[in-house]
Amino acid sequence: MNDTRNFKLAGVMGWPVAQSRSPRLHGYWLAHYGIAGAYVPLPVAPERLADALKGLPALGFAGCNVTIPHKLDVLKLVDKVDPLAARIGAVNTVVVEQDGSLSGFNTDGYGFVESLRAIRKDWTAGAGPVVVLGAGGGARAIVVTLVAEGASEVRLLNRTEAGAQELASAVGPQVRVLPWDTRTDALHGAALLVNTTSQGMVGQPPLDIALDALPKTALVSDIVYNPLITPLLAAARARGNTIVDGLGMLLHQARPAFRAFYGVMPDVTPDLRKAVESTL
Repeated sequence: MNDTRNFKLAGVMGWPVAQSRSPRLHGYWLAHYGIAGAYVPLPVAPERLADALKGLPALGFAGCNVTIPHKLDVLKLVDKVDPLAARIGAVNTVVVEQDGSLSGFNTDGYGFVESLRAIRKDWTAGAGPVVVLGAGGGARAIVVTLVAEGASEVRLLNRTEAGAQELASAVGPQVRVLPWDTRTDALHGAALLVNTTSQGMVGQPPLDIALDALPKTALVSDIVYNPLITPLLAAARARGNTIVDGLGMLLHQARPAFRAFYGVMPDVTPDLRKAVESTL
């Protein structure tokens, strides 16, 4: 009989969850590093979330990732919340501790920052003003992490200004809310432009913004990864800006979770990108 004591089990919890690329991503790393383990989809309806989380230790799980619609609710259901996740107000990684308790983390902002550094190694959050479009969960993780990394000016624009105001109030004076209809002028002097809205995603209209005022030295990032090159990124690349697609954030945010579950900090490689890209 095979010894299963070192077999490590983790997964991704969501509703629905079949669309998640996480099993392909973590499965690639498990095979690459020769780790005895599995990473499985965990479809969990919202009303069963508390029960599902309580079951992780009993089932021998090392932990799980969390996706839509559970990221906010998990915050209230784990035993301990990492300070950064608490500031973000959402959890995307749950770790089962040695004593069976559950700890919540958020690696989305880390994934975003690392995706920028993978393209421009000398990038720093304090390099200049940052323009962030959108104020949803992705924006929240990115803005909180950018400020924690040293960003001193974040210009936040959202179609519903109240959402942007709420996020700015939660983060601090480094975040300045501007009206959505000033988004073109907001680009003056920016070192980084980030689109966190769904505009540009497959099935959605392209983001309506003119890039004329954006310095050509600025990085332009879109957290959408389907398509990889959104109309925003295509326009930015055509005028000479360095672009960062959303797949990098997806790949890099998984690294700390994989380390927590399996004990190895994995690398993001061209072969990994190719494997995940093939599923898009």
